[in-house]
Amino acid sequence: MARLAPKAKVLRDGNWKEEDAANLVPGDVISVKLGDIIPADARLLEGDPLTIDQSALTGESLTISKGPGDCVYSGSTCKQGEIQAVVIATGVQTFLGRAVHLVDTTNQVGQFQKILTAVGEYCICSIVLGLIAEIIVMFAIQHREYRTGLNNLLVLLIGGIPIAMPTVLSVTMAIGSQRLSLQGVITKRMSAIVDMAGMDLLCCDKTGTLTLNKLTVDKNLIEIFAGGVDVDTVVLMAARASQVENLDVIDAAIVGMLADPKEARADIQEVHFLPFDPTGKRTALTYIDSEGKMHRVTKGAPEQILNLLHNKSKIGRKVNAVINKFAERGLRSLAVAYQEVPEGSKESSGSPWQFIGLIPLFDPPIHDSAETIRRALSLGLGVKMITGDQLAIAKETGRRLGMGTNMYPSSALSGQDRDESIVALPVDELIEKADGFAGVFPEHKYEIVKHLQARNHICGMIGNGVNDAPALKKADIGIAVADATDAARSAADIVLTEPGLNVIITAVLISRAIFQRMRNYMIYAVSITIHIGFAFRLLALIWQFNFPPLMVLIIAILNDGAIIMTISKDRVRPSPHPERWNLIQIFVTGSILGGYLAMMTVIFFWTAYQTDFFPVIWTETHYATFSVHLAFQVLTKRMWTTGENLSRQCTCK
Repeated sequence: MARLAPKAKVLRDGNWKEEDAANLVPGDVISVKLGDIIPADARLLEGDPLTIDQSALTGESLTISKGPGDCVYSGSTCKQGEIQAVVIATGVQTFLGRAVHLVDTTNQVGQFQKILTAVGEYCICSIVLGLIAEIIVMFAIQHREYRTGLNNLLVLLIGGIPIAMPTVLSVTMAIGSQRLSLQGVITKRMSAIVDMAGMDLLCCDKTGTLTLNKLTVDKNLIEIFAGGVDVDTVVLMAARASQVENLDVIDAAIVGMLADPKEARADIQEVHFLPFDPTGKRTALTYIDSEGKMHRVTKGAPEQILNLLHNKSKIGRKVNAVINKFAERGLRSLAVAYQEVPEGSKESSGSPWQFIGLIPLFDPPIHDSAETIRRALSLGLGVKMITGDQLAIAKETGRRLGMGTNMYPSSALSGQDRDESIVALPVDELIEKADGFAGVFPEHKYEIVKHLQARNHICGMIGNGVNDAPALKKADIGIAVADATDAARSAADIVLTEPGLNVIITAVLISRAIFQRMRNYMIYAVSITIHIGFAFRLLALIWQFNFPPLMVLIIAILNDGAIIMTISKDRVRPSPHPERWNLIQIFVTGSILGGYLAMMTVIFFWTAYQTDFFPVIWTETHYATFSVHLAFQVLTKRMWTTGENLSRQCTCK
């Protein structure tokens, strides 16, 4: 791992040396060239502009141009050019370091742990208060023997406290985790399964999560501006103006439109290829065809291609109208132009350029993204898009996926760039009502999740990149997709191992079924505590009944042993809405059931002990009869608190 540590070419003592990136300090002068990963945040010095890929930081598919005086961020990759830069930040002070620091310093307790603690405290407090009252009555008032009194206290203490609760719940969650693993879902934090049942908002990154992070061309939308030219010719000309080796994102999309990538150079002789220049923002190829004639074709940014035309004023308005139409649909425009070059002419000379057409570029959604979002909405899950891409593209993706287009730029989070309809809204309310935000950085994603949690939402986050890691860690349920980076996987609670998002819906349904089992067991645990605490305490204090230690074993087996094997396999119906823990419902329902069972136990004991209803002598037979009664009550309690019986009741109603 030490040998794999990133290196940097740095100017030290007047000489260029290769040093570990970890040894850089602000003020160092470094050299950045094609293929280098930027080792620290740096400001570019004099030289030609660079082409930088920041997709690992922002999720943006396309490369961007950086010139002298601009800042480049640690973790981004140089795709073209060479220049020197001065280091301005290292470690946790860098753009990437701040995101990683947010991951390291974020540690919250899940909803399930909070509820489990509350139920445990309720049961323990009720037992402790009962023990105190029993000690006072038995020893201070009734003057019972200490040995028999301690036996009674031991029975109530061990029999009443739900000591098997962690085991039962762990087994239930483990079985659910095993079921999820068969669906391609790896659970890193077990309690996240139950937390997912209450998830009511799902924040999604766009690039690489909802979309393929691969630019594609829709031939049906290509606009042709030259006569005698068809769509296939436009694609072929654009492919000829592309590199056929070391393809960037755009070239790969264009060349990929051909039936065979070799067609881009078939039957032609390459004379000169002009690579992409961040200033010129276009590529061009001069070639000789099979008839010996020289031609030149170029593709690039529409505004740069228009500047080559002699009839720009005539065709410019029509071209801009098409560009705006594409932009409204979230599509980038790539212009293609053609020129005939007379033999022996200079590189810059030739006949007037002819504008051939505009090619729309789009990052398509994953095949099951729309279906996943539709099912999520039907299950009561709100879905928000949080992307570093442009606002127009985010809106178009949202429209195609059916998740709404009420989206805003990241500047709206700080109170800037707001229209009249939202200018008075607080940030929390704006985030809650919006369908998504565009142009965001890792800090923005983190803050969005934080604000949603402050509005009492149980928030999930889906992502795949380093820029998503802080939000994945902050969210109640962080979900990393199949091709996520190591940083995203380490920060997430759940990792998908199969492509596609539809498995998330399966995970939600399984988690809601597990939630019902958890809730049923907690009601059962409360009822056990109330039942044993009140029933046996009344028997010990009113009739001065002494419990043998064997009762502890019997109660433990009946109350806990049978439940462990059955609670995790309850046949329940997942709720169509997000589940929420309701402690009042758990405590009241459990207390009512426990109180009823305690009353029935006391009545049964009174009937057997002080009446002739059971014509037997109070010997070991009575203990057996009493144990059978307890077993019956346990099974009755089990039936009342299972999801299977509850679902049957709902069906009958």
